[in-house]
Amino acid sequence: MAGRRSGHALVALVVLLVSLAGCGGRPAADSATADVQRLLDRRAAAVLDRDERAYERTGRGTDFAKLRAVPVAAWSYRVTAVRRTGDTATADAELRYRVAGYDRAPVTAGRTLRLGRDADGRWSVDTDRPAKKSAQQLWDQGAVQLIRGRHSLVLGVGQSGQALRDFADLADRAVPAVSDAWGTDWSRRVVVLVPKSVEGMAGLLGSPASSYRGIAAVTTGETGAARAPADRIIVNPDAFALLGGLGEQVVVTHETTHVATRARTTAATPLWLSEGYADWVGYRAAGRTPAEAAPELSRAVREDRLPTALPDDEDFGFTGDASRLARSYESGWTACRLIADRWGEARLGAFYRAVGEHRQRAGAVEDAMRKVLGTTPDAFTQDWRAYLRDQLG
Repeated sequence: MAGRRSGHALVALVVLLVSLAGCGGRPAADSATADVQRLLDRRAAAVLDRDERAYERTGRGTDFAKLRAVPVAAWSYRVTAVRRTGDTATADAELRYRVAGYDRAPVTAGRTLRLGRDADGRWSVDTDRPAKKSAQQLWDQGAVQLIRGRHSLVLGVGQSGQALRDFADLADRAVPAVSDAWGTDWSRRVVVLVPKSVEGMAGLLGSPASSYRGIAAVTTGETGAARAPADRIIVNPDAFALLGGLGEQVVVTHETTHVATRARTTAATPLWLSEGYADWVGYRAAGRTPAEAAPELSRAVREDRLPTALPDDEDFGFTGDASRLARSYESGWTACRLIADRWGEARLGAFYRAVGEHRQRAGAVEDAMRKVLGTTPDAFTQDWRAYLRDQLG
């Protein structure tokens, strides 16, 4: 009997729900979602068509002038949720866009839009902001300026045209330098984002500014993709301003190396190798001695604090210990320099690729060292420590 009553109750509930839905019609929430999706489809089309009037007819949110300089090849929204209260609503959406001529795959960004509905039932956008825990886009910080280089696209906010041109020149020198070391099997183009301050950099990365105060630039992107889809070199203008001309070029070449090697960098690649290789390319033509390029590690060696092992990934964290972080980068650089000196530059590149061919960390370095270098991690570590004594002692 209990089972039968449960069955009858279920049937009654289904009948009630169908009745409330309007005999097969869509619930109000579903109707609002569809209406908002159509609105955002029109908004996306206006961005692609560079049609400011059509964009403004979809509402406010982001000032079209802030977007005007961004050369987009694709722009679309996918509404994932709508929370409606009378004639207002909040929509969660996924924005996907590609920069024309540079991105092989779209950048994806979470957005939260607040909307209002007029007396005729038409929705319009009131605000368009990054979703909670999502990073800002450059136009969230102000009107975007654009400079095109031979191999680069520089987008900035709150910067002079000359400052952005200088970044394009740095990137244009970096791209062929990286290709000379790594090879040409990569896009050979880079996108550089230059916000107004370190706070702007942190906003683009979705992290607190304190994490990046001493970091001149970082590169974002998806590791292990068949081809680097949408890398961005993001500059910290506050820290960058403290560098000399050589330091600026080394930093941009380092970050460009990350773009070039992205498809060959996987979960198997330790940070000492990826960061060390990028530094090796950056310093390759700089004419600096090991002691000049690795001052913190040189000091440690002179003080008889020779490292016993290559740094772990955790040693590269932005923890505020600048000396420790510098020694980690310098350790990776000297390890890569040792391979280039002893086995040759081509073998260094082959070693990097061989490590990245593994899908997990365990055994990746050991296998690549055995196959490419004919050595073992223990033997290599001992050779590296001797190399540090010889080069830095």
